[in-house]
Amino acid sequence: MGLSHRACRAVSVLALGLVLSFEVYAAEELPAVVVTATSAEQALRDAPASVTVITAAELAARPVADLADALKGSVGIDVGGVGLTRRGIGIRGMSSEHTLVLIDGKRANAAAGAIAHADYDLGWIPVEAIERIEVVRGPMSSLYGSEALGGVVNIITRAATDEFAGSVSLRGGLQEGAGGDHYQAGFYIGGPLVEGKLGFSAFGEARRRRETPENADRRRSAIEGQDSQRGELRLTWTPAAGQRIDFGYGLGFEEREYNTFSTYYYASEDQVTREHAFVTYDGTFGALNLRLRAYRSELERENSRSRGAPTNPQRLTDDVFDAQIRHGFGDWNVLTLGGEWRREALKDTTVNGAGKAEADHPALYIQDEIAIGPDWALTLGNRSDHHESYGWQQSPRAYLIHRVDGNLSLKAGVGRGFKAPTLKQLSPGYSAVGGGGRFTIVGNPDLEPEINTAFEGGFDYRAAAWSVQAMVFQNNLEDLITTNCVAACGIRGAERRAYLNVEKARLEGIEIAGEVDLPFDLRLAGNYTFLQTKNLDNGLELAEKPRHQGAATLEWRPEGGFSAQFRSRHVGRQVVYATTGVASDLPSYWLLSLDAAQEIAPSLVLRGGIQNLTDTDLSDEDPLFSFDEPARTLWLGLEVGF
Repeated sequence: MGLSHRACRAVSVLALGLVLSFEVYAAEELPAVVVTATSAEQALRDAPASVTVITAAELAARPVADLADALKGSVGIDVGGVGLTRRGIGIRGMSSEHTLVLIDGKRANAAAGAIAHADYDLGWIPVEAIERIEVVRGPMSSLYGSEALGGVVNIITRAATDEFAGSVSLRGGLQEGAGGDHYQAGFYIGGPLVEGKLGFSAFGEARRRRETPENADRRRSAIEGQDSQRGELRLTWTPAAGQRIDFGYGLGFEEREYNTFSTYYYASEDQVTREHAFVTYDGTFGALNLRLRAYRSELERENSRSRGAPTNPQRLTDDVFDAQIRHGFGDWNVLTLGGEWRREALKDTTVNGAGKAEADHPALYIQDEIAIGPDWALTLGNRSDHHESYGWQQSPRAYLIHRVDGNLSLKAGVGRGFKAPTLKQLSPGYSAVGGGGRFTIVGNPDLEPEINTAFEGGFDYRAAAWSVQAMVFQNNLEDLITTNCVAACGIRGAERRAYLNVEKARLEGIEIAGEVDLPFDLRLAGNYTFLQTKNLDNGLELAEKPRHQGAATLEWRPEGGFSAQFRSRHVGRQVVYATTGVASDLPSYWLLSLDAAQEIAPSLVLRGGIQNLTDTDLSDEDPLFSFDEPARTLWLGLEVGF
């Protein structure tokens, strides 16, 4: 795979050290099942993919405002900048646009493909409503289609229960220096309306963060301000045993405010409205399961500025209908057949002369889970997606698991993923000013989809008191879409750029994760990711892809309802390129945090801590960082359950 001998040796030593240092004590069990790897419940160790699960308890232990905060420090995850102080989620070195976000298996709007510098798909669900988050690393287009080129993040929400239950949380933080203070209030409630027949759940959140100015220039924002409110209501009807129908409607409003500079200083404000509704049916008939779903997601963004012309209003709509049948044949085979129809629509005056564009995406998929004796399992699958511009795309996948014993599983797989060009990228009439007025970007109807052929192999060991997982991976990318200058290059205001399929790249590396219970009520968890990237067209390293990343959490849970955890995260050096092509190295950095919680009464928990203990400021480290981390922050929170 081309990994350096030194890197392989270092990772081998680290893995051996993890194994030899673990001692046997009672461990906290991980969630028993995951659903994202095969679209149905499956034991975590048997999932035909590399899967990480982040539980509600882990999220509650630290301040989490959105999905980027939730995934920080997870193995194989890079939370990087996407512009305008915003962040995106990359998996195994892939772009954030190659990560598909799901909510209970349903697509969230892929806003980044339609709106420049957008991270709006990271804040659909309040933390209070999240049961767990499943992260699948590696292409999953064989099940989920376009955008799943690098992997999938699936937010699993809390479901209504047979008894009324709920919770309320309040949190606030004071940031050192100017700006950055924040508060957050959320709630969840659910229970039966008609015993055994009709249940409901409702959740919501209000959140506010003040804008943080840059240290070097207070007239510009290091981190934008946010003010958001969102809520959702769901009903669950079970007309008969094995039959379930769910309805849901959610609405959210958000304001983003930041100060910036192009040829002059100005304040900009985005007003974002998110709306989604769904109805799903799930029925079990013996060995056969039928699932039908219809849902709509809509995101609208309007911009205003203190000076100059605002960005044009934009509205992105996804309408999806899908059906899936799963049938079990004894204990040795489960066959899944499914189909999906999705209409993607965009209203934006820059997309073409009509100010709107749309595309239909029909798809069919098949998956076969085969048990080869008691110790081997093979998963085969393929999805066929049709696009009106380039026809049918095939996304096959094969994954093999060998259960060596009750603790150890060996895993290996290969898969192909693709990402369709966005409506803007494909539109011959698309034209928009970028780079603060430096150039104009135009669309290209001759674009091909981006392709990723990926391989992985490794092991998963889970004992009673400790666990360790390791995976070697390789992503081979073709036809990456980028913008190249095609006219008046280097002339400000006259330069013209077009979307082109120009790049091939290879991203390969090793992931290691482990955890162990230690004496004195301590628990240690950690992970490390080594990543090596190369642009195969010019031989250069890819920009803003840290070679080394790692995280560790030391948790203490003595008796008396008290808990504390010390968290550390390391991001290694990464390269950036100036417009002239000259490379620069961004320095590595550490982020340290300390959090604590005390149960002061049954179902009443007081939380608090300090984030960014060393007050690391990325803009002081190097002004070329594309985003910044909040300064040292003292936070307090209160949670009430009922």
